[in-house]
Amino acid sequence: MVKAVSKPKASAKSRTSTVAYDVAEQLRTPEEMAAYLDAWLEEAPEDAAGIARALGDIARAKGMTQVARDAGLSRESLYKALGENGNPSFATILKVARAIGVKFHAEAA
Repeated sequence: MVKAVSKPKASAKSRTSTVAYDVAEQLRTPEEMAAYLDAWLEEAPEDAAGIARALGDIARAKGMTQVARDAGLSRESLYKALGENGNPSFATILKVARAIGVKFHAEAA
């Protein structure tokens, strides 16, 4: 007696969808925001563009419109200054730091 063997059904190829990671969605508390900026300052102190982007991430987490208002800047100029190719002045960095609620401090190397 021969047993019938059924063929496996062809399964539809499943597609993997990806979503862009946005660190701003993970920064929920002032402590997380400060730790994120501190990590950038500690790990890449010479990467001015990266530190500016980190400030931008924090500003987006807090709400760019409110941060711009608190810093006395336009929302558009804040996006430009803290974006991928931004080059903010030190005065802008200080205004943003105050607006997002972080303080810089000096420590002997």
